Amino acid sequence: MTLRSVSRGAASRCSQPRPIAQPRPPQAACGCVFLIPPAGDWMKRITAIEAQKNNPHRVNVYLDGEFAFGLAKITAAWLKTGQALDEAKIAQLQAEDAQEKAYQQAMLFLGYRARSEAEVRRNLEKHEVPPAVIERTVERLREERLLNDDQFARDWVANRSEFRPRSRRALAIELRRKGVDEAAIQSATETTDETTLAYAAAQKRARRLEGLEWLEFRKKLSGFLARRGFDYEVIAPTVKRLWLERDGGQDTNFDNEEFP
Repeated sequence: MTLRSVSRGAASRCSQPRPIAQPRPPQAACGCVFLIPPAGDWMKRITAIEAQKNNPHRVNVYLDGEFAFGLAKITAAWLKTGQALDEAKIAQLQAEDAQEKAYQQAMLFLGYRARSEAEVRRNLEKHEVPPAVIERTVERLREERLLNDDQFARDWVANRSEFRPRSRRALAIELRRKGVDEAAIQSATETTDETTLAYAAAQKRARRLEGLEWLEFRKKLSGFLARRGFDYEVIAPTVKRLWLERDGGQDTNFDNEEFP
């Protein structure tokens, strides 16, 4: 082999590109290979899920050894230690948790007594729940038949009529304050009997007016019924009826009397 041919062969080999060595995945002492997410992928791993001390229905989630956020147990039910989460999944979990917290707050508020839709909205606003979350919460409560203003208005009127009777006008004012619309108010109050309600209210009050003379009896009972929203046309005959039932109307002249 001549010197020229050797030189030509060496030059040919030098002109060929050499393969670039690829980095080997890191290995533990046991020889196990750890898979690392591709560069640019933002991932964190769940290292612990612990029940909250002050609220057994919520858990604390730790990512890479540090506390990250709290979640309702129902939201965190599918999570497990060692699971990897990206930014999108964390945002989804927190959004679901915000919705669940709003729902639980509404349920707590409804637990004391029935509420109108407007009352629930105001309560959630008071707790700084975002408008979009409030809308979804109210919609869910409607679907579950836990919010129904028509039924709420009917129940309100029935309860008032039994325990604290008042006029149709007074009932309507109360329902408006609770944000119930006019159609529901009209439907709930249209069948109420003012005379019956006034008599029921006055009958309870009259028991506390035993021993009073007619004029004082009339003044106090009339004022009471007026504060319950009843008109003179209902008050006057109701007061007379109760006076007659109590004393039989002996020595009482109702002619040409005007009620306060």
